[in-house]
Parts: sequence; structure tokens; C-alpha cells
Amino acid sequence: MFKHYKTSGRAILGGVNYASAAAGIRDETGQQLGDRISFSGQVRNYQNTVSQIVNILGDEDTAANYLSKCIFSIGLGSNDYLNNYFMPQYYSTSRQYTPDQYADVLIQQYTTQLKILYNYGARKFVLIGVGQIGCSPSELAQNSPDGRTCVQRINSANQIFNNKLRSLVAQFNGNTPDARFIYINAYGIFQDIINRPAAFGFTVTNAGCCGVGRNNGQITCLPLQTPCRNRNQYVFWDAFHPSEAANIIVGRRSYSAQSASDAYPFDIRRLAQS
Repeated sequence: MFKHYKTSGRAILGGVNYASAAAGIRDETGQQLGDRISFSGQVRNYQNTVSQIVNILGDEDTAANYLSKCIFSIGLGSNDYLNNYFMPQYYSTSRQYTPDQYADVLIQQYTTQLKILYNYGARKFVLIGVGQIGCSPSELAQNSPDGRTCVQRINSANQIFNNKLRSLVAQFNGNTPDARFIYINAYGIFQDIINRPAAFGFTVTNAGCCGVGRNNGQITCLPLQTPCRNRNQYVFWDAFHPSEAANIIVGRRSYSAQSASDAYPFDIRRLAQS
């Protein structure tokens, strides 16, 4: 059962979430899982919101001024690898493109949509890099000989994408003086958690708190399944998703960088003040 919550009226001014499970930058990403709204669809939904904001606030100038103060947090790309490129049984992308070419294609499509957001009033952008998909319980279960060693070919592809995304941030900052773009290094923050789990209170880095089979990653958390009792000690909640405890660390370090590499050129706190 899925509930659709529709934000409408003045509630829109408090913020809108356009996220869609399994969606990606590419329109076909995640289609084996059923309906989802890809990034281009999410951007269309945002354009629709802008016209509602113009109606609520009375004119385009007031709306533009309002939107220029909003923070647009965008984290995309994981599914374009998990539920596309590294799923050759459903998708041909890995046969069409090298990892470098694929990252280029993704960044190209990403850029097109970001320009639309900019043209529709967005001025403060947070672009979140892709995490270490090769370290997820699902990938460890399928492709890691010892169930511990992260899958390097997947992580390498993720790093290629992240490096291009960071460059894109620099490019946008150079070409759009009235906008601010920042990059969040989720990959690096995760690396830190996996390298020093005890420092963050984690005891299990390679298995889901809830799941079935090797690494609790062969089948993801099932309805009515009893999860682990100590979820705060697990980096992963299920076969794919970080736990709340891990997400809190990523969120805090995105907002207020603890290491110079956490955010580029600065963190969300500074973006909010700019």
C-alpha cells in the first residue's frame, strides 16, 4: 500500500519533496521495479510547483525572490548504477558504454535538468555524490568472495561519476555568478565510517540489519520480518540503504563539514547563509 501525500496551497512554501524510490537521472532506470518518477519528471513537477507559487505570492518577481532563498537538495545517480548499469540482465547500458562514457552521459542529462531548475528560479543547489554502492550488503552478497571486501569495479564507476559531478559544480559556479552550487562527498564520508566504524559506534559494516541470506543482502527486508535488535550499530538498514544512524552522520557532516573533503567548495551551513 502506497500513500500519496499531496502538498498544496500555502503548505508548498514550507518545502516540497519530489523524491521517488528507484528513480534515476535516466528515464528507464528502475523500471524493473515498477512505476517511479525519473529526475526529468521530478523537474516537471517542480515547474508545476513554481506556477502555483507565482499564484500564491501574486507575481513572478516575488516568487523569484522567494525561490532564490530556497535550498535545492539533489541526490541522484545511485539507481543509475544499482538499477541500471550493473544490472545487465535488464539493461544494455553496460554493453553500450564504458564506465567513463556512462558517467559522461549521466552528467550531461543531469546538467540539462539543473539548467531547467535554474531557469525556474533555483539558486542554491546541493548536489550529493553517490555513496559506495560496491560496499552495500546486496553487492557484497553477490560479488564479494569473502563477504567483506567491497566490489571495486562498482566503486570505481561511482568515483568516476563523483569526480565529474564535483567538476560540474565548479563549472556551474564559474558560469552562473548569481547561483551557488555545492558538492557533498557522501562517498568519502562513507569511506570514513567503514574504515573507522567503532569511532562512530558501529559494529557491523557489511550486513543489513534486516534482510535474508548472505550479508542479509540476498533478499532485502521483507514485510513483517523481525529486524536486528541493535540497529544503531549497523551501517546498513537493508540490502541497499544506509541505516538511520549512518544517515544522521552523513546529514550532519553535509550540513557542517568535519573534514575539508566532506563538502566542496563549502558546506550546507555556509550555503544557507550565502
